[in-house]
Amino acid sequence: MIRVLIVDDSAFVRTILKQALSQDPEIEIIGMASDPYEASEKILSLKPDVMTLDIEMPKMNGVSFLTKLIPQYPLPVIMVSSLTKRGAKITFDCLERGAVDFVPKPNSQSMGNMIGVLIRSIKNASKIDRNLIKAKACERLKKRISMDPMKYIMDHILIGIGSSTGGTDALVEVISHLPANCPGIAIVQHMPAGYTEIFAERLNSRSAMDVKEAKTGDVIKSGVVLIAPGGKHLSVENDHGIFKAKVSDGVKVNGHQPSVDVLFDSIAQINAKQSIGVILTGMGNDGAKGLLNMRNSGSYTIGQNEKTCVVYGMPKVANELGAVCEEVSIDQVSHKIIESVRHLIKKK
Repeated sequence: MIRVLIVDDSAFVRTILKQALSQDPEIEIIGMASDPYEASEKILSLKPDVMTLDIEMPKMNGVSFLTKLIPQYPLPVIMVSSLTKRGAKITFDCLERGAVDFVPKPNSQSMGNMIGVLIRSIKNASKIDRNLIKAKACERLKKRISMDPMKYIMDHILIGIGSSTGGTDALVEVISHLPANCPGIAIVQHMPAGYTEIFAERLNSRSAMDVKEAKTGDVIKSGVVLIAPGGKHLSVENDHGIFKAKVSDGVKVNGHQPSVDVLFDSIAQINAKQSIGVILTGMGNDGAKGLLNMRNSGSYTIGQNEKTCVVYGMPKVANELGAVCEEVSIDQVSHKIIESVRHLIKKK
């Protein structure tokens, strides 16, 4: 049984979550708390496996609570976040401070779907190494590793990156260490609508490249990073030698929209021999087959290794399929991208 502590200032929300989560035979609700102070006492006495945490509560918000809690008690925490611009910003602050995942608060029509997502997240979070959670929360800001800038504008090269659970931190680590004239990058991070624009703004503030949420027709060129909008697929089209984003509706692929496979498959079809594919932390198998298509078509492919993944799911499946040329730790991914780009320049 996975022992879960629910923390939310709303008695109604606590009751709804308890009733819904208790229906799963693998989950046991061992306690509930209305604020961080009550939660702290119950964490020490009940020793939960996973905690769900509302982002905005009286006395202390989720960011402050996690800042104090995680270094001392590295518990897997899933944020239950309000779908507002302020809520999205606080959610990403919480993820940077040690939370492992987040689930948006639903409206009355989407309650069932939210509970399903939360149950999957709880089961996944229960398996995460607590030492990894603590290391992430305690890590001081690193000095940016200096790298020789690449000498040329490389609009003929494409980089595709896919990630899911744990991916927001992994992407910051990778993108923040790439030079301003890096080839264009298209990213699919599994994330609901309403959060990707805020995440793009946050990533842009930490990057030498220009990062934005993708729109159909956006040119993917040197110095530009495009992130798939939540709830939409992102693919790449070749318009007479110019790479452009295509954002579209459609059915979920591998249970996701956006889907990493959709992005990787599109790159494999138009520019594989001049492309680099990267698959980062995340549960499930989305992106594995698409990365294999990229590699089989001539792309160089990189996977995040098990030791540094929050969830070694997507990279594991990709590696088992033979889709990954090389697995490296998250702090080495940007270096491998640079090396691969330089190799493509020499070949050119």
